[in-house]
Amino acid sequence: MTKETYLHDKHVKLGAKMVDFAGWHMPVQYTSIIEEHKTVRENVGLFDVSHMGEVFVSGKDSLDYLNSIVPQDITKLNFGKAVYCQLTNKNGGLIDDLIIYKLGINDYLVICNASRIDEDLNWMVRNKRGFDVKIDNQSHNYSLLAVQGPKAELVLKDMGYDTNQESFSIKAGTVCEMKVLVSRTGYTGEDGFEILVENEHSEVLWDKILEYGKNYNIKPIGLGARDTLRLEAALHLYGNDLDEHTTPVEAGLSWSIPKEKQADYNGKDVILNQIQNGVEKRLIGLKMLDKSIARHEYDVYFEGEKVGTVTSGGPSPILGYNIAMAYVKNIKNICIGSTVQVMIREKLHDAEVVKRPFVQKRNKIKM
Repeated sequence: MTKETYLHDKHVKLGAKMVDFAGWHMPVQYTSIIEEHKTVRENVGLFDVSHMGEVFVSGKDSLDYLNSIVPQDITKLNFGKAVYCQLTNKNGGLIDDLIIYKLGINDYLVICNASRIDEDLNWMVRNKRGFDVKIDNQSHNYSLLAVQGPKAELVLKDMGYDTNQESFSIKAGTVCEMKVLVSRTGYTGEDGFEILVENEHSEVLWDKILEYGKNYNIKPIGLGARDTLRLEAALHLYGNDLDEHTTPVEAGLSWSIPKEKQADYNGKDVILNQIQNGVEKRLIGLKMLDKSIARHEYDVYFEGEKVGTVTSGGPSPILGYNIAMAYVKNIKNICIGSTVQVMIREKLHDAEVVKRPFVQKRNKIKM
């Protein structure tokens, strides 16, 4: 049975086109994807991302436990801060990518992808043996609203929230007299906030954000623009760019893996060996050199040989051309500036290998 967020009726009333996504009935667009995309890049947009998972981890061994299941060094995570990391299997493959927030001395919040909540929980429970921890899935009790764009901070300030916090931080607060947890995070490459609120207050909060955001041309944003925004920012999508057969190193996420971490974790030997000795495949960015669109699972060729597969692709509303990400063989001659081909409808189309992200991120806020 397809699930609905607490805000489902709001989306329908706003005339959203609804689709099934990861087992949820979600808005893909309200007006047009391009219009919604540009709204977030230029002003501010409001997303319902309540399908994401919220798992609270607590107990006297919570730090050591989390440090044993992710490559990131959780011992270095300070109170009120967040860290991007991956949940890895025994072979270093990606069960999911996560954000972990430190809420207290032994209290953490783990945000999971909607399609992976059950798999994540299963793996987390399987790996808790020997640790005194409580794993509490509260996904069904909370809604998550994302306010994203260069004017996101202005909206929250007008709502009475103290926005004096850095990127990748979280704090408890009130917004229009509602108790919330607010993190300065997002999935767009823009500055923004994600607000965790109890379900019973989610509809009121949604309406309040749209009301206060009118002065800044706010619009509700669907999953379609969420995808084009994250692609321009070269942010990974689980199931497309990440899976259980791909390691963080292959995915270009070595920056998130501390080499000096002492604690053991699943897949550590494989991951560190890849960092030291290289990988057989790697993720690259592509700029299509004609009007064709490289889609998920299209084949990539180099000098007449099939060398990889497109993972994500589509138009870039900001750049005005089509872009993609692809895994290819780790061949020296496939580098920035090289030309490869993508097989589209039995015809090869040229694409240039370019740097990622495709557009400059503006989500690094220091206080």
